Amino acid sequence: MSVRQSSNTARARGLTHARPAQVSLQDALAAVADPVRRSILRELAAVPEWTKACGTFDLPVAKATRSHHFAVLRAAGLIEQRDEGPRRLNRLRRPEFDAAFPGLLDLVLSHPGR
Repeated sequence: MSVRQSSNTARARGLTHARPAQVSLQDALAAVADPVRRSILRELAAVPEWTKACGTFDLPVAKATRSHHFAVLRAAGLIEQRDEGPRRLNRLRRPEFDAAFPGLLDLVLSHPGR
């Protein structure tokens, strides 16, 4: 196994994903309250699942802050991430989140701008 493969595997093992049904309403609302996170959700809603890599989002924040926003979205059950080679791909967990919080994601995605 190469060093790159080993580090990608270790990196992927560090990902934790909450199930939306286990997330409190407070945590869900906190996750969607931030304009940068809403921007991420809007971008994901506009593309097919697993086609948008973390580095391709148009966000006005540093890389470390970007990582924090993705972690908050994972912890709230809004997104799922997986590593494919050097890229981390994303999926909006819309069906699961809608089942736990009906209408919340529709409201967030329909709100224009930041």
